[in-house]
Amino acid sequence: MSKLRFSLLVLISVATLSTSGCLNSPPPPTIGANQHFSPPSAPVATRPPVPSAVRFVDVAAADGLRYKWTIPGPSPHNILGTIGNGCAFVDYDNSGNVSLLLVGSHVSLYKGDGHGHFVDVTGPAGLGTLRGHFLGCAVGDYDNDGYDDIYLTGYHTGLLLHNEHGKGFVDVTGRMGLGPHSWSTSAAFVDVDGDGYLDLYVPDYVKFEPGDRQTCMDGAVEISCGPHYYKPIQGLLYRNAGGKRFDASAPGWDKIQQAGDGLGVAVADFDGSGRPGIAVANDELMTDLYRNAAAEKSTAPLANVGVASGVFADKNGHVHAAMGIDWGDYDNDGRQDLFVTTYENETKCLYHNDGSGVFSERSAQAGIEKSSLPYLSFGCKFLDADNDGWLDILIASGHVADTIARVDPHKSYRQPTLFFHNRADGASYAFDDATGPSGVGALPSVVGRGLAVGDFDNDGLVDALVVDAEGSPLLLHNVTKTQNHWLGLSLHGSGRSNRDAYGALVTVTLTDGHTLTRECETAGSYMSSSDKRVLFGLGQRGVKSISVKWPDGKVETKADIKVNQYADWAE
Repeated sequence: MSKLRFSLLVLISVATLSTSGCLNSPPPPTIGANQHFSPPSAPVATRPPVPSAVRFVDVAAADGLRYKWTIPGPSPHNILGTIGNGCAFVDYDNSGNVSLLLVGSHVSLYKGDGHGHFVDVTGPAGLGTLRGHFLGCAVGDYDNDGYDDIYLTGYHTGLLLHNEHGKGFVDVTGRMGLGPHSWSTSAAFVDVDGDGYLDLYVPDYVKFEPGDRQTCMDGAVEISCGPHYYKPIQGLLYRNAGGKRFDASAPGWDKIQQAGDGLGVAVADFDGSGRPGIAVANDELMTDLYRNAAAEKSTAPLANVGVASGVFADKNGHVHAAMGIDWGDYDNDGRQDLFVTTYENETKCLYHNDGSGVFSERSAQAGIEKSSLPYLSFGCKFLDADNDGWLDILIASGHVADTIARVDPHKSYRQPTLFFHNRADGASYAFDDATGPSGVGALPSVVGRGLAVGDFDNDGLVDALVVDAEGSPLLLHNVTKTQNHWLGLSLHGSGRSNRDAYGALVTVTLTDGHTLTRECETAGSYMSSSDKRVLFGLGQRGVKSISVKWPDGKVETKADIKVNQYADWAE
């Protein structure tokens, strides 16, 4: 047993964690004296809120989406029933227009025309005959043929679907060396070893079977049980062997230290090494943060630095029920920060990247903690909603107990979607709760789970797709009226870079001398995949130059780039 795994079990054994199943739990464990943790250092922001001009409207029904998620079986639902589903923005036919993938007991694909209209192409795309308890998805071109493939996670399943040059998808799971997982949740395509082919990381949740305990009691009310009633399952990292096969038993690849209970996964070069690292949100266990060690002489390609970095728990050292997770440079200092959603009355943690592999939790200082605290949140994404050059945050929420209102009439199964607008003042790096002013607060409350972002009408304003675990999706059209400029890039890797260019770092130098850094990646949030195009909001400024650090380490720079357009850039 690894030292980290042993320490993890000791920590868990001495505490009853706050749980999604039992709501009367004592506080979880705190960090020990021998563990490193950096407390928040940023000052509390006190500037009065600045009204946001951001505006979203739900256009799902008007734009042709006819899909609904349901949870089979009677109430109260068990832990499997309430886990929810994911979604994706994907340009599967290289048309330059993103389509919508909705994952559930039936998988549906809606082809987009780039103008905000969608047509159901599930049957022609070969997805109508798929059968299984599907939950989430990952999107990536695993064989570098120029077309994005799809991996579906789920309960007692797991499918790899090869894209037949935009004409449809074929199940290649068996011939690619993959098989069903007991219970997989999110997934991410990421080139861990830098060989130019996307590897696949699949977190797993808990061991849960029909004969196991199905529900628990909170007082006199029957509700779903929390994950600590079940055995955690560790995820699998599959090495891509030249686009011909995936192998989870490659030397060292099966020795990664993991907590288990994995729900969300996000990928970023968080330490400036030029290699992608992976963060995993674990439910009631420590958050895992993997530094890429593939280029080092180590026993495994990923080294778990969750405890040493400070992201394994909240600012008080309490392990929380982490659900969704995403990377983004919210203060434009060139380093990727981390956001993690959690259970009700737990801080939704905003971890600032302080450099040197250390993070500090700043949700309270950034103005996020108080208004998000009552909600049980899942999907989350950084996005620049008004193209002012500063990343905002969108959060999907919904309770896991469909009978929660009988436990506490002040709580609700359906919950609002939340939007936090970055103040963009360059000093406090704080957010305003703009849920109401943005129109997000007027949307129907949902049992929010998966969330993805992408520009479905190619107007340079990022839109969003939200899963309602017991209802229809929300397709949030960004109708913000702004004169801010923008620039979108479609990157195409070659040589030792994967074709999707996942992991490429793009830095824009603006005409006023400031720089913005974004990373090409589709993972993050919860069971979902976002638009792979790298979209920059520029404010009122132009672009002096733009540089791409490709996954193979090559750096290319261009000057005098025209703004307010999507541009292709091939390595």
